[in-house]
Parts: sequence; C-alpha cells; structure tokens
Amino acid sequence: MRRVLVANRGEIAVRVIRAARDLGIETVALFVGAEKEYAHVRLATVAVELSGVPGAVYLDADQILEIARANDCDAIHPGYGYLAENAAFAERCADAGITFVGPPASAIRRMGDKATARSAAVAAGVPVVPGSDGTVADVETALAVAESIGYPLLIKATAGGGGKGMRIAHDAAQLAELLPLASREAEHSFGDPGVYLEHYFAEVRHIEVQVLADGQGGTVSLGDRECSIQRRYQKMLEEAPSPSLDDRQRELVGQYAVKLAEHCGYRSAGTIEFVQSVESGECFFIEMNTRVQVEHPVTEETTGIDIVAWQLRIAAGERLDFAQEDVVSRGHSIECRITAEDPDRDFRPSPGRLTAYSTPSGPGVRIDDFYRTGELVTPFFDSMIAKVIVHGADREQARRRMDRALREFEVEGISTTVGLQQRIIADERFVRGGYSTRFLEETVA
Repeated sequence: MRRVLVANRGEIAVRVIRAARDLGIETVALFVGAEKEYAHVRLATVAVELSGVPGAVYLDADQILEIARANDCDAIHPGYGYLAENAAFAERCADAGITFVGPPASAIRRMGDKATARSAAVAAGVPVVPGSDGTVADVETALAVAESIGYPLLIKATAGGGGKGMRIAHDAAQLAELLPLASREAEHSFGDPGVYLEHYFAEVRHIEVQVLADGQGGTVSLGDRECSIQRRYQKMLEEAPSPSLDDRQRELVGQYAVKLAEHCGYRSAGTIEFVQSVESGECFFIEMNTRVQVEHPVTEETTGIDIVAWQLRIAAGERLDFAQEDVVSRGHSIECRITAEDPDRDFRPSPGRLTAYSTPSGPGVRIDDFYRTGELVTPFFDSMIAKVIVHGADREQARRRMDRALREFEVEGISTTVGLQQRIIADERFVRGGYSTRFLEETVA
C-alpha cells in the first residue's frame, strides 16, 4: 500500500493520516470550504476539495472514487460514519481495483443489518437478547411475536444506530402505535424500513469488545470497554476495561466476540456489542459495528496495540503478528467526548469560532482532535471537537488524571460538554463504577 485516500474529516481523519504516516504510506485528504486549512489537510500528502453540499459530500461515492483514481490511490480508509459501513461502496472499491480498508462487503452486509447479525450470533452460539426471529412485517405479526417474548419490548431498526428507529412498547396498544412510527423513522434515516423486536431490560450496562481479524486465520479480542454513559443512545464517555465485569464474564464476552467474528468471515477491526443485565449480570449480544469505533483509543492505551495501523496493515495483506495470549491489558483508560453542545440548554448545538483553544497534556494524557484557535466549528457536521483520553495504573488514577485534563482544557467562543464531563467523573456512582445506561437521566444531566 503506497497511498490511501481518507474519506472522512475531523479527528478520525487526523488519526488515520498519522497511522498511515507511521507506516510510510502517503495520504490524500478531503475537505470542504473553510476546512482547507484544518489539521487533516495540513498533515496529508495531498488534499482535494469536494464539491457539493457540505453535510452530504462525504457520502458522494462517485466523487470520492474519482478523486482516488485521479490521485493514484491504492486504498480508501472510510474512518467511521459516512461510507464506513456501506457494503455497496466496499464492492465499488473492489471493482475499481482500490482496496477498501475495512471488512469484506459480505460481512458488512450481514453484520450491519441487526436482524441478520442476530441470526449469525445465534448460529455462532453467542447469547442474544430474547426477541423476534428476523424482521416483523406488520403490526399483526409483531403482536403475535410479542406474546412469546413478553413486555416491555424494544422496537429496533435493522439498519439503525444512534437510537433512530427505536421505540419502547410497554403493552400491545403501544406496540401497535409505535411500530409504524419506528419503521417510518428507520426508512427516513437509513433507507430501510425493517424493524425487529427485543425484550426491553429496565436497566442495563453497555459492554463492547474490540476485535482484530486478518482474514487469514488470525482473530483476536483486544478486550472490553464500558460504554454505558449515554445520552439518547449516543455515547459520551467510555472506559477500558469495564468496571462491571468480573474475570469470568470478561473471558466469556471475549470468547463470544472472537467466535462471532470468525463465524461471519470477518477481516479488519470491528466491535461486538453486548448489553449486561444489571439484575442478573448476564451479557447478551446486540450488534456488531463493522468499522473502527470512536472509542478505540481506550483499547489502544490499555493494550499498546495500534488499531488503526492494523486496519491498514491487514488491508495490505499482512497477518497479525501476535496471538490471543500475547494481548495483555495494562492499567485503565477513560475517554471523554468533547462536543460543541450546550448541556444547560438541552444539548443545543453550539457552532462558532474558537476564540481560545488549548488542550491538556502531561503524564497519561492523549488528545485526539481537529481544531486550533481561530478556526470555525460549523453546523454542517458532527458536533465532536475533541476526545480526551487518559491512562493510569488503575481506574482511580485514570479518573483523577481525567479530572486534571478536563480542568486544563480551555475552550472559548462556543459552549462545550467539558463541564458536564467533569461532573460525570466526580459523581459517586461513577467513582464506584456502579452505573448503567440510565446514569445521565438519573444523576447528572
């Protein structure tokens, strides 16, 4: 692999470009309008401006493939979001003789659809949340399925994410009312109206396992992460390892993740997601993300393994040069997502110019970001401006380091979630590690 086009923007584009540079690979960055002087453009070998509506151009597969061809790119790395989990785009890359830095289109298609992913998990012997066998076509079918599952139920879009196409039904009347709404929202958001049903647990933790697979017989788990601090199904803070798993549970979810990745013929970096019942402690598979995750740095910090570099190396045909027994988790890592939103005004977006921007540093602190003082945070894209990642010898040292880092983070000109993140890590439930996905609604926000 000699040159890779990074079909993304923001901190993930910077992250990929840096990993590529470490491997001696040239990079082509994409930008729109005011972002022509931003970090990913400055760091890339070549930068090309996209034409079109800012919020949509990173989905323009035709334009991106043409730029890749015109700039003699061997590969395209999609980052996360946009075209990262688009099986048709992966196939188009292959047809054009360009390597897609990610899993095979077949794995994206199979595991990107939550209903078929659920079926794959069952076939692989991985426990799943009690629910429907595939999609439910209409209200009558849903009502019949609900009788065997029991209420409350979660209606979920098969192609969904971020809480879109998701509703909770506590009885038959609510199910009949909400199913069509969830289906319409799913079609609007993802172009697919398919929905399925799962039993709804009153209180759960969100656990995920990072995997790497080389497609040549090597598949490993890089450990688990806790992602339970969420707002409207959007993660805000992640840590590794999870404070809610005991040694046996940790071993089990790691084994389940590897089994499922191998079963679906996976290649590249991927994440297997589980919910853990607070009441019973049982873990159930819910979905797979067939891409690099926003929160991958906490796993990199605890294992010392560069996940993005391995995406590139695997795409170039390399085998993993380590086995499962070589993966050792050391210490504890926490990541806080800093977004341009105002928590005191229902997380209203806060675009604007950064009149001051100074990031923390010091022992155990890592910043993955995109902006510098004077640059404009536009309303056209995702609101995340930075990720603050810390590592410590144990969880309490990591928590204190995060507190220090957030206190040092200076952002002026826009509202951000820095203050909210400070309140989260100081909360007694977080200090104890005994929180669930209901943490924010119950305590801080």
